[in-house]
Amino acid sequence: MKAEPTDTRRPLSDPPSHRHVCGLRGKEQVVRPQALMLTFLGEYLLGRSLCVYSRSIIDVLARVGVSEQATRSTLTRMVNADLLRRQRRGQRMYFGLTERSTQVLEDGQRRLRDTGPVNHTWDGFWTLLGFSLPGSWQRERHDLRSQLTWAGFGPLQGGLWIAASARNVDQIVASLGPQAHVRVFHARTSHLTDVNDMIRDTYDLDGLAARYQEFRERWEPAASTPATDPLAAKLRLVTDWLQLIRRDPRLPVQHLPAWWPAITAQDLFHRLDAQLLEPARAAAISLLETAHDDNEPRQPKSS
Repeated sequence: MKAEPTDTRRPLSDPPSHRHVCGLRGKEQVVRPQALMLTFLGEYLLGRSLCVYSRSIIDVLARVGVSEQATRSTLTRMVNADLLRRQRRGQRMYFGLTERSTQVLEDGQRRLRDTGPVNHTWDGFWTLLGFSLPGSWQRERHDLRSQLTWAGFGPLQGGLWIAASARNVDQIVASLGPQAHVRVFHARTSHLTDVNDMIRDTYDLDGLAARYQEFRERWEPAASTPATDPLAAKLRLVTDWLQLIRRDPRLPVQHLPAWWPAITAQDLFHRLDAQLLEPARAAAISLLETAHDDNEPRQPKSS
């Protein structure tokens, strides 16, 4: 049953019940080593002309429960995926960023520091993207849907996806090649369209809200308890938050329920992030052995 509105807009749904939220208390996040690795690189290597010694990486990730074997396997996979570059110095192997990883990490930093999970400056426009791919393109179809979700799109109906505000999808479309039938529009809704209903039908708001509630339950105790290992806590915190906001389509605030938990979760993240900043940095300085990156990638131009 929907809650009775207290203002002129109709809430999309009731907030998750207290019982449901409490059931999430203490739930551990399952985090892939690569996600933790990217957080580490974004926090301590991005924007610096440095590469880092492999043993340093192993020691850092060990603090968040990643085994040496898992770390070495992750390093190899990231090199093969053009996310890291090897650089040998004598008997030691160092790792530096590539142009691709620099772009990924800069996008992550923008989401962390510059854009919040709620769109407060929506201009009323939507980006519509329709596609029709050959039946044999199963992998391409899966990749396209993943990229669209990452970019804040949701499936409206059939092959039509929508996102609030103007979204640059040039790279997504270009990656499919000329055989893909993709059409992109920027448009406003008619008065005949109930935007609240459209959002509710397109996005899993209840699921997203529950994840924000889970984040708060997981991290609120840390706000009043000093971390025994600030570096490990910061890597877990930033990775946890990034995984959450990368699944958030940044919907217009005027079309979200009044109880929407993303803003309070964001406040908690920023408070903890600031609290951990200096002690985590001090721990990182004591652990990391770095060298100048002789093959620093070209910095991509800001869009």
